[in-house]
Amino acid sequence: MPDNDVMSPRTSDVVPSSPSGPAVTAKGGLRERKKAQTRQAIRNAAYRLFAEHGYDATPVDRIAAEADVSPSTVFRYFPTKEDIVLTDEYDEVMADMLRARPADEAPLQSLRHVMHQQLGALLKDPEGQLEMVQREELVRDVPAIRARAHESMSETGRLLGGIIAERTGRPSDDLEVRVFTAAVFGVIHEATMFWVDHGRREDLVPLLDRALALLRRGLEF
Repeated sequence: MPDNDVMSPRTSDVVPSSPSGPAVTAKGGLRERKKAQTRQAIRNAAYRLFAEHGYDATPVDRIAAEADVSPSTVFRYFPTKEDIVLTDEYDEVMADMLRARPADEAPLQSLRHVMHQQLGALLKDPEGQLEMVQREELVRDVPAIRARAHESMSETGRLLGGIIAERTGRPSDDLEVRVFTAAVFGVIHEATMFWVDHGRREDLVPLLDRALALLRRGLEF
């Protein structure tokens, strides 16, 4: 097994400012863009209704009517109501960003860059930021979404963990990689929830850096 440390820095810990622009851009031609627009229209309708009536009191057929689509269309894009909240296009975007990082960069530093770029773009979009806050509040308050969110986070961790394993020359099921990715995503989740719970008084990206720095120090404070 390679002896390279999955968390040790090999480059500067300074992370540049995130570029402006959308966090996710629809790929492909007109058909794919229309699909992306339909997905977002369903999400927007759902979040409006969740805010007005609550998650449990909002059936899928009402979301469909609000989005001006059929219930079958909603289920074609989102198999369950929980998926409307938790399904997004970010995983593959983050995977591409991670693969593009310098090969000799430490995994923790690479993930910090990816999160800076992704969150920086999302937080510059008022609608995107509002959706993110609503999503985290639903994860916190709705047991069904909270349970599904843990599964979704694990799936993302496995995807990015596989890339980290490739970059560090480790097996795909390496224990250190699994623990590392679980710890990083736990940090991201708790930093985001802290941000939401405290009324977004602080900027999220510095909060995330602060939490990741604690992880980097071996959880000593």
